[in-house]
Amino acid sequence: MKLLVTGAAGFIGSSFARMSVARGHQTVVLDALTYAGNLENLAPVAKAPNFRFVKGDICDTGVSALFEEARPDAVVNFAAESHVDRSIIDASPFVRANIGGVQNLLDALRKAKLDARFLQVSTDEVYGSADDGRPFTETSPLKPSSPYAASKTSGDLLALAYHHTFGMDVVLTRCSNNYGPYQFPEKLIPLFTTNLMEGRTVPVYGDGGNIRDWIYCDDHSRGVFAALERGKAGQVYNLGGGNPTANLDLTRRLIHLTGRDDSAITYVKDGTTART
Repeated sequence: MKLLVTGAAGFIGSSFARMSVARGHQTVVLDALTYAGNLENLAPVAKAPNFRFVKGDICDTGVSALFEEARPDAVVNFAAESHVDRSIIDASPFVRANIGGVQNLLDALRKAKLDARFLQVSTDEVYGSADDGRPFTETSPLKPSSPYAASKTSGDLLALAYHHTFGMDVVLTRCSNNYGPYQFPEKLIPLFTTNLMEGRTVPVYGDGGNIRDWIYCDDHSRGVFAALERGKAGQVYNLGGGNPTANLDLTRRLIHLTGRDDSAITYVKDGTTART
């Protein structure tokens, strides 16, 4: 296939791009190289004959020209503002990228009149907290609880609306928490690992009872490929590792692996211990 992959200089997108190149697909990566994007993530495939990098923003109208030039068989949208805490400080970049950017890509694809699939990569954050302790399903109610989650929910609904209104071939994936190589250090596992290795403490919110499912980034990418190749238009596919773990248990596992003890934990007051 000819694939246009947005946001693929980031942690998860680069996993997919490296896999795409290894599978022999013609892979064009579009990335604005913001704080979370790093060309080093793509270094293993940078010289591959079936790989090309284009610096650009999914919110710019200029993406239409790229669609016309590359004429992809599918667009896989990993590009997003994606950190909950950042969205609480300032929601505007999240609205711009996660809603406006999605609309711009969909409009560019319509304008190009390509018979191409649009795969929107999303998050289980759109479902909010699973207070009953049961895993989310694709039909679970959407209950975003942060500006980040609300912006991703809006982008998802917009993509599905383009399928229903214009008949576009749209598929959504929603994934649980990722971990793996090249992850930006503000995320839990690399942040805690770095702090522990440097002799610093790590913050655990509430009693550490928040439970999250974790999936390795390459497993996520394989799931995205499955949805891309075999998914039904207009459908949502949840991707997870089937590995729910309480934050405190994960923290203690990292403490053990780095040779520290429980004195490295700083408990931070939190208003909820709900399963997320």
